[in-house]
Amino acid sequence: MSDSNDPMAEIRASFFIECEELLEALQDGLQALDDGDEDPETINIVFRAVHSIKGGAGAFGLEALVRFAHRFETVLDEVRAGRMSPDSDARKIFFQCADHLSDLVRISRDDGDLPDDETASLLASLNGLLGDAGIEEEDEAAEEEEIDFQPATLSLDLDLGGHDDSDVPDLPPLDSLPVAAPEGFTVRFKPDNDLFETGNEPFHMLRALDELGKCTVTCHLDDLPDLDTLAAETSYLSWTIEIETDVEEAEIAAAFEFVDGLCTLDIKKKTSDEVAPADLPQAAKPTEPISENAKNETEETASQTVAPQPPVPEEADTAQELDPKPQMAQKTQPSAAKQGAPAAAKSVVRVDLDRIERLVNLVGELVINQAMLSQSLERSGLSPHSDAMNGLEEFQRLTRDIQDSVMMIRAQPVKSLFQRMSRIVREASAAVNKDVRLMTEGESTEVDKTVIERLADPLTHMIRNAVDHGLESSEERIAAGKPEQGRVNLTAAHRSGRVVIEVSDDGGGINRPKVLQIAIDKGLISADATLSDTEIDNLLFLPGFSTASVVSDLSGRGVGMDVVRTSIQALGGRISISSIPGEGTTFSISLPLTLAVLDGMVVQVADETLVLPLNVVIETLTLTNKDVEMVRPGSHVVRVRSGFVPLFDLGKELGYREPVEDHEGSVVLLIAHEDGSRAALIIDSIQDQRQVVIKGLDDSFYRAPGIAAATILGDGQIALILDTSDIITNAISSSGVAVSPANTGQTA
Repeated sequence: MSDSNDPMAEIRASFFIECEELLEALQDGLQALDDGDEDPETINIVFRAVHSIKGGAGAFGLEALVRFAHRFETVLDEVRAGRMSPDSDARKIFFQCADHLSDLVRISRDDGDLPDDETASLLASLNGLLGDAGIEEEDEAAEEEEIDFQPATLSLDLDLGGHDDSDVPDLPPLDSLPVAAPEGFTVRFKPDNDLFETGNEPFHMLRALDELGKCTVTCHLDDLPDLDTLAAETSYLSWTIEIETDVEEAEIAAAFEFVDGLCTLDIKKKTSDEVAPADLPQAAKPTEPISENAKNETEETASQTVAPQPPVPEEADTAQELDPKPQMAQKTQPSAAKQGAPAAAKSVVRVDLDRIERLVNLVGELVINQAMLSQSLERSGLSPHSDAMNGLEEFQRLTRDIQDSVMMIRAQPVKSLFQRMSRIVREASAAVNKDVRLMTEGESTEVDKTVIERLADPLTHMIRNAVDHGLESSEERIAAGKPEQGRVNLTAAHRSGRVVIEVSDDGGGINRPKVLQIAIDKGLISADATLSDTEIDNLLFLPGFSTASVVSDLSGRGVGMDVVRTSIQALGGRISISSIPGEGTTFSISLPLTLAVLDGMVVQVADETLVLPLNVVIETLTLTNKDVEMVRPGSHVVRVRSGFVPLFDLGKELGYREPVEDHEGSVVLLIAHEDGSRAALIIDSIQDQRQVVIKGLDDSFYRAPGIAAATILGDGQIALILDTSDIITNAISSSGVAVSPANTGQTA
């Protein structure tokens, strides 16, 4: 790893961050090519991404990365020039090279061991695409390394009109000639009195200038009065700074940007001292003018040979043909060109993640303190129309705006996660010899950064599971009348204030008889158990369950979907399965948008204060006994307009009390889920509706069903945050009453 005292460490870190952006652009471009995009700008984007990575790697001496990127770039240049048309096999090699390039970037960043064997194999594949051109390119590169530069001599044979060398006097030695003054600036700086009142200090400006170049500072004391008349709050001193530097004037002025309007500032650029003609010996004036032919010949020769340019490497030539602008600036050009108008580049500030986490924690404390202040003012008995209560409402709005803005900082598109899954599909399909294509949708869906990081492992397992177990072999697909190429769909969308990510395939679906038999053989269920299709599907989540008969790199070890479900639940999420035999299987993951703050409804149940996510509550009701119908002892439904909804006692389901016998006057919350199903929960009372800060439960606590997290209320009381879906699912399992679909309102 790089030394923290290394001045290049920050630049190196920035390079690797830029590499992530370039690799993302590379994957996007290759995917577009694989989808049949024939726009020449697409291959240009791919080429520029590899070229920029190579250029930056060369600056840090990452030879292995440079060598591989250069060969990859050479092949892409053949495509860009129209000399090669990549077929499906070539595109697969391009994807493999992009994955390997990503590995090399990561290994170079972490100073790990380089995978030389894999690099050599892919270089051989690239050479195979180049053919003879690859061998010639290698020979040319070797020759370039052996070039020994020899300076060329310049001979000027001038016609001086009959004058010989004796007419030209000897020039003095070079060290006696006047030396041009170095370029720089003269800065005159005099602080105003207000500058010191704002806490600024001239020392910081002088130090900032010293970092830009060699400085000569003169402090002027002319205005300094005698000690007996000196006023401490008055500014008397001024400075003149002579700075030798090659930076622009704007950078000089930037050192004083925080005191703009609080000082007198004059910045003038110094010009190089001109050498007077009298300082040089004069040549004897010829009696005859120089011939016009000789004059033209001299000017032509000088223009061609006096200022030779160094040779430009081949890869630089190819980059310049695209666009003379900097490579990183070109990244956003293709999309702008397609839109028909140039888009203004967005300015981006990279901030350390620890600072964002601290900001999020402070916002959480702000929300808690706002709740405490609200409760205190409400208990004081102030009029709702008083100035204090009006100010409180404004404070609540500002708190909400700040919280939303901070959460937007933490939110990131799932695109980077989806791109990683593309590689998983390629590697998994190659391992099981299946032709699989990944289709993604909703890549711009944003979710909390922490959720994205912790979702990578479970999503990887689900993708591998879909490729290995979900999709049939090519022969089986053809026999079933399906396309030979299998499809795995990965989608993301916002629903009911949560993020829903789905992994689906067009395979054969879950073989439920096989799953049931395996569970019986493993002793996971009794042989006489009668299970519904949903319950059989959920057997896949049992620890140690696996349908693979042979242990492979992908499956068969019994460490599977139970780990996936545990990981999803740790994020406050849920996972469900739906499968149609012969058509495929869909795994749905429902996750909270953020792990920091949520809008909640504070309720009272059996003298316990609980919080329910507000987005799942669609209606509140007050019951009468005639609204409730008993399906069987212990199982009830409630009439909601034209239909019935299953009714559950929240206190009973949480183990706080015995079920309520008399429903007259009971308060009910009508709950809706992502799939549109509904159920009703009986509570004692509704206390408030407010934002609460999510506090995760430590691993040392027992994970009780239906408990998602905890929070601290305004009065300092700790309240549990409920997972209503989990509570209702457990209640259904014990009661046998199914939740009602939203479209009918009927129970199953």
